[in-house]
Amino acid sequence: MGAPATERTRTPLGWALGGVTVVVALAAVTRWLEQTVPDATEGTAFGDFAAAIEYPVYAILLGLLGNVVLTRLGLRARLSGGFRTEFFIKTGLVLLGASINLAVIISAAGQAILQAVVLITVVFGFTWWLGGRLGLDDKLRALLSSAVSICGVSAAIAAAGAVQAKKEQLAYTASMVVLFALPSIFLLPVLAGALGLEQPVAGAWIGGNIDTTAAVSAAGAIVGEQALQIATIVKATQNALLGVVAVALTTYFALRVERGAGEATPTRSWGAQLWERFPKFVLGFVAASVIATAFTAAVGSAAAKPLISTVNDLRTLFLILAFVSIGLEFRVAPLREAGWRPVGVFACATAVNLAVGLGLATLLFTGFAG
Repeated sequence: MGAPATERTRTPLGWALGGVTVVVALAAVTRWLEQTVPDATEGTAFGDFAAAIEYPVYAILLGLLGNVVLTRLGLRARLSGGFRTEFFIKTGLVLLGASINLAVIISAAGQAILQAVVLITVVFGFTWWLGGRLGLDDKLRALLSSAVSICGVSAAIAAAGAVQAKKEQLAYTASMVVLFALPSIFLLPVLAGALGLEQPVAGAWIGGNIDTTAAVSAAGAIVGEQALQIATIVKATQNALLGVVAVALTTYFALRVERGAGEATPTRSWGAQLWERFPKFVLGFVAASVIATAFTAAVGSAAAKPLISTVNDLRTLFLILAFVSIGLEFRVAPLREAGWRPVGVFACATAVNLAVGLGLATLLFTGFAG
């Protein structure tokens, strides 16, 4: 998530390092609050509530606060090169793979693939249809449909490259993804608890519905460790299908849209385009799980536990950095400029995603004991 690479390269190194320093400082405050507030409020009326607040909540709220302060000071745009949400979240998720036994991934793969295929097909199709009914530009329809049905900003970026969308359309879609993802981080865990969902079902629902990988991790962490693991596997499965969707969009726009405007068809092979769009961090996630599983089997769980614990601490650190960056990168301006129709399309598609996703998660993950 974040600004396109072409914009990042224009940020002077000093400002980028300053942005990283801001993220690290806010992450340190997040860690301090997470460890201090529960102890300081124990035995008070606020104690139970404070004990239930997880680090994603502190991190995102501090990021939003930092966003406001830096914007008022006129520094946010200059420092934005250091708000590397995508790098932080992908590193954290690769490290998360080390804490998930390979057997869990294998046992959940069938359900996750089925859920991802059905959910992406239904939600993408509905969003594309509704966007057409409301007269949205085809390229914006492609970005919105990809973002809401697959994996948020990463999908929007891939779709933008596939259909040659305008920079403004990408910025708008990215801002809308964050706008809808932020409340979902807190709302879906509450709804999962109110509905009495098992952790695997809640995790599958969260992983299949929240549109950014970072927000999925935040919501999953609030529900519990098993929910976080299943949510990550489900979201990673959707991410893996991003390449297929991007190639399909490339082909459709080349044959139906750009060809009509007299533009040339793509010269790269389907395989090259698929590999270019495929989210490589998914391979790192699986590789980390394979390595950790083999290491644990070789030395025993007791001997492996300290090392796995250290990796988990690093994972938490990178996820905190990612959640802080989410708050720092949020922008309202693109949402104001595009009008109500794209917002209406995204909101309706989100509602469909929630309903269909809940049904699929309940059907496929009830009683899951991987």
